[in-house]
Amino acid sequence: MNIPLNDLLKIALALASSLVVCFAMTPLVRSFAVKVGAVDVPRDNRRMHDHPIPRQGGLAIFLGFLVGVVLFADLDRQVQGILLGSVIIVTVGAIDDIVPLPALLKFVIQIAAAGVAVAFGVRLEFIANPLFWSDSQFIYFGAWSIPVTIFWIVGITNSINLIDGLDGLACGVSAISSLTFLVISLVIPGQVNVAVLLAAILGACMGFIPYNINPAKIFMGDTGALLLGYLLSTISVIGLFKFYAVISFTVPLLALALPIFDTCFAIIRRLLKGQNPMSPDRGHFHHRLIDMGLSQKQSVAVLYSISAVLGLSAVLIATSGAMKALILVFSFCVAIIIGIVLLKSWDDRHEKAGEENTEKLPETEVKELTDETPESKPEGLPDSTESTENNTEKKDGD
Repeated sequence: MNIPLNDLLKIALALASSLVVCFAMTPLVRSFAVKVGAVDVPRDNRRMHDHPIPRQGGLAIFLGFLVGVVLFADLDRQVQGILLGSVIIVTVGAIDDIVPLPALLKFVIQIAAAGVAVAFGVRLEFIANPLFWSDSQFIYFGAWSIPVTIFWIVGITNSINLIDGLDGLACGVSAISSLTFLVISLVIPGQVNVAVLLAAILGACMGFIPYNINPAKIFMGDTGALLLGYLLSTISVIGLFKFYAVISFTVPLLALALPIFDTCFAIIRRLLKGQNPMSPDRGHFHHRLIDMGLSQKQSVAVLYSISAVLGLSAVLIATSGAMKALILVFSFCVAIIIGIVLLKSWDDRHEKAGEENTEKLPETEVKELTDETPESKPEGLPDSTESTENNTEKKDGD
């Protein structure tokens, strides 16, 4: 991995500038979202928050990414197509965050944005043949390259959007995927421009996530989720899929495996239930972790860990020798640390619950105290039972 110092500096500056711009612009975007009414109000049990939160944070992500790319990337024809398509995606996402658009209309516009990228040369013309027993080293799509590329772009665009259900989840998973792509692009010769694009995505995600982790101050909305999916899918086409090795087919799939599998399972689950495959439900991976009793932070940590392990696997496949050994050691240490943190959080939670239970008086003692001192309750305050019922109703409503 012999990369000139000037190229490494360019990549680092793209990451840093995107991070700073996104971090600085997010509070302004938050104020703008409130003014235009781009606010997420929880109205169903799929929502994990209990109060209105501004969205459209994807505008800050886009501005950060745009600055990093314009300043440090080579704006060739393919990059121009990606930028033009991303403007279309951001526009439709920003409108949808204010006034919900029909799903079919958004889908058609996504296809159009993917078509723009394809028209500018972003095409998946061939992949390395995953069938080891075949005599052919590559699979060429020919005329099918256009629909295959559009299918990939639209599919990944929506898969990132579908996992955007917990504070910081979609942004963090996108950051991990972009970091995975970035490391691999540094291994592949001649991919410096792709590395700059990925560094800009990573920097924008890092600049936004402090505002988006639980408890979130702003959501990225469809503006950000669709944008990150679009960028990751198009850049993978001009970069990783053209890695001249047999493993090129598996690397992007591993790096984006979490949103891909979640989307596939969601479609299959809904079809088996006789539902529209695009209809929302509460069956995604993050919903299931919440239903198992994990908090938002614990659920996000678990999904981050899964995404990181899959990303490391992709990097391991694309590297060899000493680098592979170092990554194995590092991943093992990270897994141990994450496991310890999760176990400690789980134990603390149960210990706190146990202390609260031991502090409660038996019902017979509570009844005796209540019967003996009925006059001790201030006038105008509800009974404890009524208060409990009201709190329960409020939680149920949330």
